[in-house]
Amino acid sequence: MYVLGISCYYHDSAASLICDGEILCAAEEERFTRIKHDSAFPENAIGFCLDFANIKLEEVDSIVYYEKPLLKFDRILETFFTEAPKGLYTFVTFLPVWIKEKIFLKTNLKKSLKKFATKIPDIYYSQHHLSHAASAFYTSPFSNSAVLCIDGVGEWATTSSWLGAGAQLIPIEEIHYPHSLGLLYSTFTSYLGFKVNSGEYKIMGLAPYGKPKYRQVILDHLILLLEDGSFQLNLSYFNFLSTKVMYNNNFIKLFQHPPRENESELTQFHKDIAASIQSVLEEAIIKLATSLKLKTNEENLCLAGGVALNCVANSTLKNTKLFKNIWIQPAAGDSGGAIGAALAFYFYKINKRIISENIQKGSNLGPSFSNSQIEETLTQNHISFEFIDDTEILNEHIAREIGLGKIIGYFQGQMEFGPRALGSRSIIADPRIANMKEVLNEKIKLRESFRPFAPIVLREKVNDYFDWSSDINNSYMLFTAQVYSNVNLPSITHVDLSARLQIVDKNIHSKLYALLDSFYKLTNCPVLINTSFNVRGEPIVCTPQDALSCFMTTDIDILILENFIIYKDNQSDSIRENWISAYAID
Repeated sequence: MYVLGISCYYHDSAASLICDGEILCAAEEERFTRIKHDSAFPENAIGFCLDFANIKLEEVDSIVYYEKPLLKFDRILETFFTEAPKGLYTFVTFLPVWIKEKIFLKTNLKKSLKKFATKIPDIYYSQHHLSHAASAFYTSPFSNSAVLCIDGVGEWATTSSWLGAGAQLIPIEEIHYPHSLGLLYSTFTSYLGFKVNSGEYKIMGLAPYGKPKYRQVILDHLILLLEDGSFQLNLSYFNFLSTKVMYNNNFIKLFQHPPRENESELTQFHKDIAASIQSVLEEAIIKLATSLKLKTNEENLCLAGGVALNCVANSTLKNTKLFKNIWIQPAAGDSGGAIGAALAFYFYKINKRIISENIQKGSNLGPSFSNSQIEETLTQNHISFEFIDDTEILNEHIAREIGLGKIIGYFQGQMEFGPRALGSRSIIADPRIANMKEVLNEKIKLRESFRPFAPIVLREKVNDYFDWSSDINNSYMLFTAQVYSNVNLPSITHVDLSARLQIVDKNIHSKLYALLDSFYKLTNCPVLINTSFNVRGEPIVCTPQDALSCFMTTDIDILILENFIIYKDNQSDSIRENWISAYAID
């Protein structure tokens, strides 16, 4: 039974294909269109899924959209009439788009799907938070689990709790819009000059540079946070109900500082604000989780929704030891809703579930490219290259280059699904080099200097370098850990001695494990830097052509495309200049 899951028309559009409860493939539309957080109908992602399974759309049994548009429209209408006449211009501007694209969503989906078939399979709707819950629970290794979903807003729900039991997901309770931890955090994201729905992780990275001086101000004025985990926002400080501006003048007066302009200096005030909202978010999540533990008495917890990508909060929750095991959907945001919608529909129809340790397949669910396809791309672009057929020799070669301080663009196997690069589309470097963080931020990633880089470590060696006394699966870079004080790895150690850790298991990410093991054997260091293969403002690379573009227009030294090695220094000046003029970012 094939089920195609789709999420789109808000942000991070995606498609997934499952067969008899197994995830076959999944991809975000942004990776194909090269538009960051692309919200468009995921035509390319759907095409990839069908090609991967070698089927036609007519062979798909059902298509499931990740939320209910009419229920969402009901929330938007009710909000407008509550707030009227405020937001009239926004509402009038927005209404035709909704009527055209979303009220008649099924008609529009069928029209868009005509490219793939004349006879369209039946289309169904999931609910937004059900899609989140399903994306976490059904990919977990747990037969039973508490499930917690926290995001900005779905249809009405902003926070929901569930009990996962076998093949069933049983709702427990919800908190409804406009009271939202995700929107609260996004308001501070906007106030600090970062982009909503994409810059929230910058607040998390900035927070350790500050102190939570404004924590009590937030708790006294902006959010009523109760012991049972429920909460209410004081809406007199927010504008998101009626305009695209998240905060209002009351919010600005409360903190006695104007909003930060994008790209302007980050002052100590901004750092303290980041620390304060991060602290409040962590407290709210712990209260929600504590309440859920009391209601379910489960030892396992699954997390999804965009807030579940806050790995600092996840680690604070882990350290409470409320739950013995925690599983987080690696694509916890809206893209993961495509997987969740398909799985929710399947297990509703087929009330039987097989439990496995790696249903998520390392999140390597996207496109891959053969050596012959890569060679064709290299030849067409007149690129000088070397080919090493033996993988062990290749890894030894890469490890030596990394040990010499070279920065590697690493392109292997199926592309990752979700926002984290996990060793398939990664930039790899030596964490022992003191200024490597600065080099990567300034000359390659082209991003803010405060942003930290994540370490990857061999599973067998994690406790030699990091305080990770847990059996919780951290193969997906969704938790932080403290770096031991006697460990000298300056380029992955954040200002608070933490690191956003990826523990590499040879049974989950075998190719990355083999490379890391080669580096360990050569240097006696089982840790490397792993950051996403892209520059600021662009999606992670998908194709060999994308990888070449990023490689040729940044200071990456060496590009590895499967078994091919491309040295920057071996390319002619004219080739390099042509790439820079054609692809360089202003």
